[in-house]
Amino acid sequence: MDTRTVNPGEQVDRQSRILDAVLELLSRHGISGVNMRAVAREAGVALGLVNYYYADKPSLIRAVLNRIGESDMRLVTPDPEAHPDEQLREALRRVAGPEILTTPYLSLRLHLWALAQADEDFAVINAEAFDQYLDGLATLIGNAKPELSREACKERADDIVVVQNGMWLTSLLGIDKAAIRRSIARTEQIAFAD
Repeated sequence: MDTRTVNPGEQVDRQSRILDAVLELLSRHGISGVNMRAVAREAGVALGLVNYYYADKPSLIRAVLNRIGESDMRLVTPDPEAHPDEQLREALRRVAGPEILTTPYLSLRLHLWALAQADEDFAVINAEAFDQYLDGLATLIGNAKPELSREACKERADDIVVVQNGMWLTSLLGIDKAAIRRSIARTEQIAFAD
Protein backbone atom coordinates (compact mmCIF):
# COMPACT_ATOMS: atom_id res chain seq x y z
CA MET A 1 0.00 0.00 0.00
CA ASP A 2 1.29 3.44 -0.89
CA THR A 3 0.78 5.50 2.29
CA ARG A 4 1.82 8.68 0.51
CA THR A 5 -1.73 8.90 -0.84
CA VAL A 6 -3.27 8.55 2.63
CA ASN A 7 -3.42 11.63 4.81
CA PRO A 8 -1.79 11.28 8.25
CA GLY A 9 -5.13 11.55 10.09
CA GLU A 10 -6.60 8.69 8.09
CA GLN A 11 -3.48 6.61 8.70
CA VAL A 12 -3.75 7.13 12.47
CA ASP A 13 -7.48 6.34 12.32
CA ARG A 14 -6.79 3.04 10.54
CA GLN A 15 -4.14 2.05 13.04
CA SER A 16 -6.47 3.00 15.86
CA ARG A 17 -9.28 0.88 14.38
CA ILE A 18 -6.88 -2.04 14.10
CA LEU A 19 -5.80 -1.71 17.73
CA ASP A 20 -9.42 -1.26 18.85
CA ALA A 21 -10.19 -4.52 17.05
CA VAL A 22 -7.35 -6.31 18.83
CA LEU A 23 -8.63 -5.01 22.17
CA GLU A 24 -12.15 -6.18 21.35
CA LEU A 25 -10.98 -9.63 20.28
CA LEU A 26 -8.78 -10.01 23.34
CA SER A 27 -11.65 -8.98 25.57
CA ARG A 28 -14.05 -11.48 24.04
CA HIS A 29 -11.80 -14.42 23.16
CA GLY A 30 -8.40 -13.97 24.78
CA ILE A 31 -5.16 -14.39 22.87
CA SER A 32 -6.48 -17.38 20.93
CA GLY A 33 -9.06 -15.12 19.27
CA VAL A 34 -6.44 -12.76 17.89
CA ASN A 35 -5.05 -13.44 14.44
CA MET A 36 -4.37 -11.11 11.55
CA ARG A 37 -7.46 -12.16 9.59
CA ALA A 38 -9.81 -11.81 12.59
CA VAL A 39 -8.33 -8.39 13.37
CA ALA A 40 -8.86 -7.21 9.79
CA ARG A 41 -12.46 -8.45 9.85
CA GLU A 42 -13.18 -6.83 13.24
CA ALA A 43 -11.56 -3.53 12.17
CA GLY A 44 -13.29 -3.51 8.80
CA VAL A 45 -10.02 -3.15 6.91
CA ALA A 46 -8.13 -5.25 4.38
CA LEU A 47 -5.84 -7.96 5.71
CA GLY A 48 -2.98 -6.36 3.79
CA LEU A 49 -3.45 -3.15 5.77
CA VAL A 50 -3.11 -5.00 9.08
CA ASN A 51 0.03 -6.70 7.75
CA TYR A 52 1.36 -3.34 6.55
CA TYR A 53 1.19 -1.74 10.00
CA TYR A 54 1.96 -4.83 12.09
CA ALA A 55 4.32 -7.58 10.99
CA ASP A 56 2.78 -10.31 13.11
CA LYS A 57 0.57 -11.15 16.06
CA PRO A 58 3.26 -10.33 18.69
CA SER A 59 3.70 -6.84 17.21
CA LEU A 60 -0.07 -6.31 17.44
CA ILE A 61 -0.04 -7.39 21.09
CA ARG A 62 2.96 -5.17 21.87
CA ALA A 63 1.15 -2.19 20.33
CA VAL A 64 -1.96 -2.92 22.39
CA LEU A 65 0.06 -3.26 25.60
CA ASN A 66 1.73 0.08 24.88
CA ARG A 67 -1.66 1.67 24.25
CA ILE A 68 -3.01 0.35 27.56
CA GLY A 69 0.11 1.70 29.30
CA GLU A 70 -0.57 5.13 27.81
CA SER A 71 -4.17 4.90 28.95
CA ASP A 72 -3.04 4.00 32.47
CA MET A 73 -0.76 7.03 32.53
CA ARG A 74 -3.70 9.28 31.69
CA LEU A 75 -5.35 7.99 34.88
CA VAL A 76 -2.58 9.61 36.93
CA THR A 77 -1.98 12.68 34.77
CA PRO A 78 -2.72 15.70 36.95
CA ASP A 79 -4.88 18.65 35.99
CA PRO A 80 -2.39 21.53 36.33
CA GLU A 81 -5.23 23.86 37.32
CA ALA A 82 -6.24 21.76 40.32
CA HIS A 83 -4.78 21.76 43.83
CA PRO A 84 -2.47 18.76 44.51
CA ASP A 85 -5.01 17.23 46.93
CA GLU A 86 -7.72 17.36 44.27
CA GLN A 87 -5.35 16.04 41.59
CA LEU A 88 -4.76 12.97 43.75
CA ARG A 89 -8.42 12.48 44.63
CA GLU A 90 -9.42 12.75 40.97
CA ALA A 91 -6.80 10.17 39.94
CA LEU A 92 -8.06 7.78 42.62
CA ARG A 93 -11.62 8.18 41.31
CA ARG A 94 -10.70 7.71 37.65
CA VAL A 95 -9.92 4.00 38.12
CA ALA A 96 -13.59 3.47 38.96
CA GLY A 97 -14.92 5.43 36.00
CA PRO A 98 -17.85 4.03 34.05
CA GLU A 99 -15.63 3.32 31.03
CA ILE A 100 -13.34 1.17 33.18
CA LEU A 101 -15.78 -0.74 35.36
CA THR A 102 -17.24 -2.66 32.43
CA THR A 103 -17.07 -6.39 31.88
CA PRO A 104 -15.34 -6.05 28.47
CA TYR A 105 -12.65 -3.71 29.81
CA LEU A 106 -11.99 -5.71 32.96
CA SER A 107 -11.98 -8.96 30.98
CA LEU A 108 -9.42 -7.39 28.67
CA ARG A 109 -7.23 -6.49 31.66
CA LEU A 110 -7.36 -10.08 32.91
CA HIS A 111 -6.31 -11.37 29.49
CA LEU A 112 -3.44 -8.86 29.33
CA TRP A 113 -2.24 -9.84 32.82
CA ALA A 114 -2.32 -13.49 31.77
CA LEU A 115 -0.35 -12.66 28.61
CA ALA A 116 2.28 -10.93 30.70
CA GLN A 117 2.64 -14.09 32.78
CA ALA A 118 2.96 -16.29 29.70
CA ASP A 119 5.37 -14.27 27.55
CA GLU A 120 8.61 -12.66 28.67
CA ASP A 121 8.50 -9.84 26.09
CA PHE A 122 4.95 -8.93 27.05
CA ALA A 123 5.89 -9.17 30.73
CA VAL A 124 8.60 -6.52 30.21
CA ILE A 125 6.16 -4.12 28.52
CA ASN A 126 3.56 -4.74 31.22
CA ALA A 127 6.10 -4.24 34.01
CA GLU A 128 7.35 -0.97 32.51
CA ALA A 129 3.79 0.36 32.18
CA PHE A 130 2.97 -0.72 35.72
CA ASP A 131 6.11 0.97 37.10
CA GLN A 132 5.24 4.18 35.25
CA TYR A 133 1.71 4.11 36.69
CA LEU A 134 3.08 3.54 40.20
CA ASP A 135 5.59 6.37 39.77
CA GLY A 136 2.82 8.68 38.53
CA LEU A 137 0.62 7.78 41.49
CA ALA A 138 3.54 8.16 43.93
CA THR A 139 4.27 11.59 42.45
CA LEU A 140 0.66 12.67 42.98
CA ILE A 141 0.85 11.44 46.58
CA GLY A 142 4.13 13.32 47.10
CA ASN A 143 2.64 16.52 45.69
CA ALA A 144 -0.35 16.25 48.03
CA LYS A 145 1.75 15.10 51.02
CA PRO A 146 5.15 16.81 50.57
CA GLU A 147 6.25 15.77 54.05
CA LEU A 148 6.43 12.12 52.93
CA SER A 149 9.63 10.58 51.61
CA ARG A 150 9.68 9.24 48.06
CA GLU A 151 9.83 5.71 49.48
CA ALA A 152 6.76 6.32 51.66
CA CYS A 153 4.88 7.65 48.61
CA LYS A 154 5.81 4.54 46.63
CA GLU A 155 4.66 2.27 49.46
CA ARG A 156 1.31 4.05 49.57
CA ALA A 157 1.01 3.78 45.79
CA ASP A 158 1.68 0.02 46.06
CA ASP A 159 -1.03 -0.35 48.71
CA ILE A 160 -3.51 1.70 46.67
CA VAL A 161 -2.94 -0.45 43.59
CA VAL A 162 -3.77 -3.56 45.60
CA VAL A 163 -7.13 -2.03 46.53
CA GLN A 164 -7.72 -0.83 42.96
CA ASN A 165 -6.97 -4.23 41.45
CA GLY A 166 -9.23 -5.88 44.00
CA MET A 167 -11.97 -3.42 43.11
CA TRP A 168 -11.56 -4.26 39.42
CA LEU A 169 -11.67 -8.00 40.03
CA THR A 170 -14.67 -7.88 42.30
CA SER A 171 -16.46 -5.56 39.85
CA LEU A 172 -16.54 -8.50 37.46
CA LEU A 173 -18.62 -10.30 40.07
CA GLY A 174 -21.21 -7.54 40.06
CA ILE A 175 -20.27 -5.83 43.31
CA ASP A 176 -22.57 -2.95 44.22
CA LYS A 177 -21.78 0.74 43.81
CA ALA A 178 -21.57 1.29 47.56
CA ALA A 179 -18.65 -1.15 47.74
CA ILE A 180 -16.91 0.73 44.92
CA ARG A 181 -17.36 4.01 46.81
CA ARG A 182 -15.91 2.37 49.94
CA SER A 183 -12.93 1.14 47.91
CA ILE A 184 -12.27 4.62 46.57
CA ALA A 185 -12.59 6.03 50.08
CA ARG A 186 -10.09 3.41 51.29
CA THR A 187 -7.57 4.48 48.63
CA GLU A 188 -8.02 8.10 49.77
CA GLN A 189 -7.41 7.04 53.39
CA ILE A 190 -4.19 5.32 52.35
CA ALA A 191 -3.04 8.28 50.26
CA PHE A 192 -3.81 11.02 52.80
CA ALA A 193 -3.00 9.18 56.07
CA ASP A 194 -0.88 11.13 58.53
